[in-house]
Amino acid sequence: MAKILVTGGAGFIGSNVADRFIELVHQVIIVDDLSTGFKKNLNPKARFYQIDIRSKDVEKIFKKEKPEVLCHHAAQVDLRRSLLDPITDAEINILGSLNLLYLCLKYKVKKVIFASTAGVYGEQHYFPADENHPQRPVSPYGMAKLVIERYLAFYKERYGIDYVTLRYSNVFGPRQRPKGEAGVVAVFCERLLNQKKAVINGDGKQTRDFVYVSDVVESNVLALDYPESDIFNIATGKETDINSLFRLIKNEASSSQKEIHGPAVEEEQKRSCLDISKAKKLLRWEPEYSLEEGIKKTINFYRKEA
Repeated sequence: MAKILVTGGAGFIGSNVADRFIELVHQVIIVDDLSTGFKKNLNPKARFYQIDIRSKDVEKIFKKEKPEVLCHHAAQVDLRRSLLDPITDAEINILGSLNLLYLCLKYKVKKVIFASTAGVYGEQHYFPADENHPQRPVSPYGMAKLVIERYLAFYKERYGIDYVTLRYSNVFGPRQRPKGEAGVVAVFCERLLNQKKAVINGDGKQTRDFVYVSDVVESNVLALDYPESDIFNIATGKETDINSLFRLIKNEASSSQKEIHGPAVEEEQKRSCLDISKAKKLLRWEPEYSLEEGIKKTINFYRKEA
C-alpha cells in the first residue's frame, strides 16, 4: 500500500485515477482547486484539500501527509486558452508543477507519475509517433508539458527522484466536462443527447487517437510499480477522423442530426496517432476498450447525468 497525492483529483482523469488507487487499497490524498473539477467527483475515502498547486500553502499538505508518490494531473488543459493567455498557462503548468517538484524533493517523495500529452510532438512527421519522435509542440500548453518532462529528467539525474511520464492521446469517457477544455467526444455526446447543434470543425477529416479513460487509469496503476524512470505513449495506435466519430456518437445517441460543418480552427492539428509498442513491451499496458465500447459507456454516463 502506498500513500499517493493525486493533484487534479476532482477532475476528469484525476478523479478516475484516484478511485482506482483507492479500490486497490492505497491511501489517497487529493489536491484540487475546483476551478474545473467538481466535489461530486471526489472519492469519500480520499482526504481532500481545496488549494491551487501554485500556492505556498501546498507545503503544509506535504509536511502533514508525507506522501510517497505524487500523481500529477492538475493542469490548465485548454489548448486555446493557452494560446490566448500563455502567461497563466505557464504559471499553472510550469510554475505550479515546479512548486510540487520542489516539495517532492524537500519531503522525500519517491516517485512522480506525470500526466503529459501527445501535444509535445506537434505536427507529426511520421505515423504513429513513438516516444523518440521530434518534440515540437505548437501550443504553450504542449510546451509547458514538455518543460516539466525535462525537469523530471533533471530531478531524477540530480536528486534520484523516479518518474514515469505518461503522454496521453485524446482521452474520453465519464466525467469529462462537455464544455470549456473538453474533448470532442464529450461535446458531441452532450449536444446530440440534448438535441443541440453539434458542429464539426472544418472538413472533419482531421484525425485523433481516442483512448478510453479506464485504460488511461490502468496505465497509472502500472506506472506505480514500474521500477525505472521512463516515458510512455498512452493511446490506441489507431486514427479516427472526426466525421467517423460524429457518426458513431450520432448512432449511439439515436440522433437524427445531419453533419454540420463549421469553419476550420487554424491551430488545430491535422493528424495525431501514437505508437504504443513501448508501453506494451515495458509497462505491460495496452488498451482494453475499443472506441465503440468506450462511446457506449460514455453515452450511458451522459444519459444518467441529464
